[in-house]
Amino acid sequence: MRILSVLLALPLAACQQDGAAPYAREVATAIPAIERSVGLKFKTPPKVETRSKDDVRAFLQKKFDEDQPVLELAGAERGYKLLGLLPDSLDLRKFMLALLAEQVIGYYDPATKVLYVVHGGGTAKGAPSADMLNVTLTHELVHALQDQYVNLDSLAKLRGDNDRQAAGQAVMEGQATFEQLSAMLGGGNFAMNLPGGWDRVRETIRESQHSMPVFANAPMLIQETLLFPYLSGAEFVRRFKEKRNGAAPFTHMPLSTEQVLHPEKLLDAVDAPLHVELPKPIGASLTYSNGLGEFETRLYLFQHLGDVSTAARGAAGWGGDRFDVVNTPQGAGIAWLTLWDTPLDAADFRDLMEQSIEKRLATAHGTGGTGASRRFAGKGRQVELTAATVGGHPAVLFVDVPTGASTRIIELSQVKVSK
Repeated sequence: MRILSVLLALPLAACQQDGAAPYAREVATAIPAIERSVGLKFKTPPKVETRSKDDVRAFLQKKFDEDQPVLELAGAERGYKLLGLLPDSLDLRKFMLALLAEQVIGYYDPATKVLYVVHGGGTAKGAPSADMLNVTLTHELVHALQDQYVNLDSLAKLRGDNDRQAAGQAVMEGQATFEQLSAMLGGGNFAMNLPGGWDRVRETIRESQHSMPVFANAPMLIQETLLFPYLSGAEFVRRFKEKRNGAAPFTHMPLSTEQVLHPEKLLDAVDAPLHVELPKPIGASLTYSNGLGEFETRLYLFQHLGDVSTAARGAAGWGGDRFDVVNTPQGAGIAWLTLWDTPLDAADFRDLMEQSIEKRLATAHGTGGTGASRRFAGKGRQVELTAATVGGHPAVLFVDVPTGASTRIIELSQVKVSK
C-alpha cells in the first residue's frame, strides 16, 4: 500500500520562532552534522517556512488526491479487502486522511523545495521541547538534501508497481531516519552506543507511533506499511553504508521490498524480481491490477496465520507476483499469481495459503482436496488454489470469487514473465 512520503516516523512538534528566518539557528546547527553523516553537501541553502494546521490539512488532501487517484485507491481498497487485509467497513480514503493529519507536523515538499514546520503541531499538552524540534528539522533536512540529488517527486508518480515504489520510499525515508539519528547521536555506528542497540531504535519508533490514537486503531496492514520505510528502510541504509561506504543509497535503488528485507540480494549478488504480466481476465472485467511483493505477502500470511516467523518463512522465496481485481457477473473477485525461487518455496507457500483459506472460510483441514488444484467453498465465496509452472518458474495461483462465478479467470499459458 502506498503511503504518502510526508509522514514522519516519530511524533514530532515545532514552535514559531522570532527572527527573519524561521529556525535559522537550528538549521545552521543541523546542516554540518547532516552533511558529515550523509557525505553530501547542500547545493543550495534549504528554505524553511511555517504553516498553520489548516494549511497542512489542505496540503495533505491535495497531495493525497494527486498521489492516490480516486479510481486507483478504490481498486486497491477492494483488492486488500478481498485478501482479508482490510475490514469491509473501512473507508480507506477517510481513514488515511485522518491518519495523515494526526501524523504530520513537519514536512519537506519536493514541489516547492520548502521545508514546512507546523504551528503547534505534535503535542496537545503544551509547547514542544527543543529536542523534538531538532528531530523534526533534522529528518526533513535530510529529505531536502536528497531532493538536490534525486527527484523525490518521481517516486510518488509511479503507477501499477506498488512493490517497487515501497522499496524506493524505504530508501528515502530509511536514509532520513538513519541519518537523522546519526547526526544527532554523534555519527558512526551510533546504535552500538545505545542501550539495546539497533533493536531498541526499532522499538522506540514503534512505541512512538502506537501512542497516537488513529494509528493505534489502524488495521495491521496500514500500521506495518507505514512503519516499513522507516524501520526496514533504516536497517537497509545501515547495511548499505557498511557495504558501500561513501556511496549514497539512492544511487543503488532496490527494485523490490525483497531487496530491502534482504539487502544482500542487491549488495552481494543481484536477485532482481520477476515482472509478471497477467492476460485479460476471462468472463470478467478488470478493475485494478498491482503486486504485493515479498513484504505484503508476508503481511498476508501473518494476518491470517498469526505467526511472525511462519509468515517470514513463507514469503522468503518470493520471486514476483501480480494480482487482478475483477468484476464477475456475481460480484467482485481477485486472481493473485505468485512466482517462487524454488519448487520447495512454492510448495511451502501453497500449504500456508491452504491453511489461511481454511481459516477464512471456516472449513475443515483437507477439504480442498489433493492434487495440483484445490477448491474451497464457504461464506458465499469459492476459492481455487493451483500449483503450476509459469515461464519456467514455480508458481501458485489463488482465485477468490463469489459463489456461482467461475474460478477460471486467468489463462496461465498466456501469462508473460520477464526480468
